[in-house]
Amino acid sequence: MSDNRPIVAVVGRPNVGKSTLFNKLAGKRISIVEDTPGVTRDRIYGNVKTDKYNFHLIDTGGIDVSDELFNDSIKIQASLAIDEADVVLFVVDGKESLTTNDYVIRDMLRKSKKDVILVINKIDSKLYNEHLYDFYELGFDNIVEVSGEHNLGFTTLMNAITKDFKEENYEDDETIKFSVIGRPNVGKSSLVNALLNEERVIVSNEAGTTRDAIDTVFTYHDEKFTVIDTAGMRKKGKVYETIEKYSLLRTLKAIDRSDVCLVVIDAKEGIIEHDKHIAGYAKEAGKATILVVNKWDLIENKDEEMKKFIKDIRNNFQFIPYAPIVFLSSLTKKRIHTLMPEVIKVYENSHKEIGTSLLNDVIRDAYNLNLPPTYKGKRLKIYFAHQVSVAPPTFDIQVNSKGLIHFSYERYLENKIRESFDLEGTPIVLQFKNKGEESL
Repeated sequence: MSDNRPIVAVVGRPNVGKSTLFNKLAGKRISIVEDTPGVTRDRIYGNVKTDKYNFHLIDTGGIDVSDELFNDSIKIQASLAIDEADVVLFVVDGKESLTTNDYVIRDMLRKSKKDVILVINKIDSKLYNEHLYDFYELGFDNIVEVSGEHNLGFTTLMNAITKDFKEENYEDDETIKFSVIGRPNVGKSSLVNALLNEERVIVSNEAGTTRDAIDTVFTYHDEKFTVIDTAGMRKKGKVYETIEKYSLLRTLKAIDRSDVCLVVIDAKEGIIEHDKHIAGYAKEAGKATILVVNKWDLIENKDEEMKKFIKDIRNNFQFIPYAPIVFLSSLTKKRIHTLMPEVIKVYENSHKEIGTSLLNDVIRDAYNLNLPPTYKGKRLKIYFAHQVSVAPPTFDIQVNSKGLIHFSYERYLENKIRESFDLEGTPIVLQFKNKGEESL
């Protein structure tokens, strides 16, 4: 099944309330708090679901032409989002006069010829707003006034966004979905082709609405899978002449729809910083992950080099130590047979449900084996733990005081849980709560 959900991009200069608007539309607070190495954070991606509509939502970084780094980063991100969008929300600050940045964004949007809704934010009181009518000179016909802080005008905004959307049910199919992600020219498409030729049973091919994402349904050992190929389609033009000029949005969409992410690395070129960026997105999305080292046929002294490569991967991908590593060649199909068993394994691990009694036994033994250090005369006590969700496996742990938890001890408990229940390939989440504190 292809993902044909509409895309809505949120753009504007800094501090106009884009993120607040994004969170209101998404119905939850979406923020990245973990300091994961190598992860770009100037664009956030989510979904909006109502009774009638289901669409993708993108929050872009604030556009500021006074920043010398603007053309190399934020503008690229915003331009990619605008290019992919069906509707663009141009957010301005209703309490301030128009700025140079506002006019720059207006010109970008005019050139895009996209459906634009001018969202005048921070309209807390129309009676005293002296700048309101200044925004009409931007030349956009579709204007909506809102207050993100006070939750005003959002019904009108939602109606404006969805007025041309079709009422459809965007239900996921029942196949196990895995995406093949990575930077350009690492062999993503050739890997997919090799995999499908190996299995020989292709049920259907559907091109998604994004121009370089293709869903292919196939059968492996009587189980249906959907592989999502995100082969990079390079954009043309000066604004895209950087390492991130291929559409990150399409990779993010593929990740969002996936149960498992295959991060493909070029064995000949070795690991570069952008490989870590891409793996970081999979981690942030909470997806099971496999690191696939492709083009292994080009490597001599394979046994010796494999040991070196594994060490290099573990040093560079310390933020996903749980990800298994698969070495293969899509060209020669050597070791291609090792891939699907790993996909199945990490999928099952990401959906594993652990009994409460067994979980508490493991945590109790881990606690007694290695007591947490005291802090100001107090020691962390663990009362009870239970699993609250899967994909990724998420655990609530009741303690006497969350303030006594050191990150090293949290990592220790995570490792003990992994060792006891074989959770290779999947991130896990430990949510520490004070005794009596309810789960979110």
